This record gives sequence, structure tokens and C-alpha cells, in this order.
Amino acid sequence: MDTPIDRNAIQHSLPLGGFTVSTLLAGTRTVADDPQKTFGTNVRAEDFATVARDAFLPADRWQSYFTPVLVSTPQGRVLFDTGLSADGLLRALAAAGHTPDDIDMVVLTHMHGDHVNGLMTDDGPTFPDARHVAGRVEFDAWSQMESETFEAKVRPLAERMTFIEGGDAVVQGITALEAFGHTPGHMAFRLDSEGEELLMMVDTANHHVFSLAHPDWEVSFDMDKAAAAATRRRIIGMAAAEKLPVIGYHMPFPATGFVEARGDGFRWVPATDQFRIAAG
Repeated sequence: MDTPIDRNAIQHSLPLGGFTVSTLLAGTRTVADDPQKTFGTNVRAEDFATVARDAFLPADRWQSYFTPVLVSTPQGRVLFDTGLSADGLLRALAAAGHTPDDIDMVVLTHMHGDHVNGLMTDDGPTFPDARHVAGRVEFDAWSQMESETFEAKVRPLAERMTFIEGGDAVVQGITALEAFGHTPGHMAFRLDSEGEELLMMVDTANHHVFSLAHPDWEVSFDMDKAAAAATRRRIIGMAAAEKLPVIGYHMPFPATGFVEARGDGFRWVPATDQFRIAAG
């Protein structure tokens, strides 16, 4: 079930050059089930249990976060993903001081339900005046699947969508990166403003311990598990080598931090004062 959220703690903003980047906690959920049904499905139970215990994590439940990102740029406000529902997203947007009319562009990183369910309300599109952007590979793949969510939330917006490929810019300073594997056309995004950079890794990693410390561990949500593991090593390895700030959709809120190489994997380092000091 959804965990109650303090309404004063569901948005977090940071400066990035001439951008303002806001993470929006559109929902959080405690999954009361064996975490290994989702993470590390290809490893021995005792090995998984050791990793969980060493990270002070319980063996019978795990926490998931759903964190769209709003980037305010000189070209307009760009929203990445829409959460589990329009209600949760709009509540987080309101906490950040915005209404649906403030959004100029909605970018879909991929088309799993927890990223597209907020596209529609009972009255129609949540952001009726916004441009909608999606990866061509991702859209084409889902359009050939049997997905009620895609048909209900995404296809009705097809005629207003602009389709992009890896390497394309959605606005100046925000570039799409191919991060395929989690889904056929899953995209990460690199932000660059006035020489300051940030990586939105989205669902390249789905857990701050299990997916980062052990990037080769298989994840049930990954549609192509070998490709997803290779993508984790490539994308997260880039962030670690370049010391980029990172936002991860499912990382513990405020979903912002850094990654460092650690052994055969990586370690999540939550952001503390780095952006506050830089802004000062």
C-alpha cells in the first residue's frame, strides 16, 4: 500500500547552471514481499540475503519511489514522466508551485505504467497544452504489444507526439541517451547548462543497492535482462567516471546523488550539501 507522504517533502529543487531541476515524489510504496522476486533473480538466495543484511535492508520487504522530474529551462518547463497517477503527480507539482498549465513539454523516458499513468485524468490529457515527446523505438515497440496501459494512456496522444532518437535534444541542453534493455527504447537524459551537468538515469537502476552494487543482477522488470545489465555498466560507469550528479527515478527521495565505482559495481552516494554550497 502507499505510504503517507508529508506534503511539505514531496518536491526538491536544485540549481543547475541556468536550469532549475525539481524532483517530484509522485508516490512511494512499501512492497511487502521477498525483494529477490524482483532483484537478483539470477543469484543464490544466501548471496542475496548477505547483500541485503550488509546494507541494513530487510529480507521481507522493500521500498519503491516514483519520481518524475521537472526541468525549468529558458526554453520552457519540461516534465519527465508522469508517475503512477495524475493525482499523485499533480499534488507534487502543486507542492513545487506549478499547475498543469505551466508545463510546456512532457517527455516519456519509457512506457511502463509507473511512468505513463499520469498522462490522463478522467477528463482527458493531464497536460492538454503541452507538447509530448517519446522515443521512436519505444513507441513503435509498445504499439505492437498487447498493453492496456499503452492503449489507454499513450496511444490517444500519438498525434500530438514528437518522436526522438538517441543523441537528439528535446530542448537546448537536454540530450537523449539510448539506455535500452529495461524496455526496448528506454532513454536516459543528460543535462548541460552553463557548464554544469547532470545525468537522469531514470530506470537504468531500480534500486540504490541491489541494482548499483551488483549491476549484473537480473531485475524482473527488465525486458531484455542482458541488455539492461550492459546498459547499467555503461551509463552508470560514465556517471562515476565523470563524477556527474545523478537523478534516479526509483532512488530514495529526493532521488538525487552521485555514483562511485566500488569493487565490481557501484555505490549510491545521496546528495547532501553539494548543490546548496554551489548555489551560495
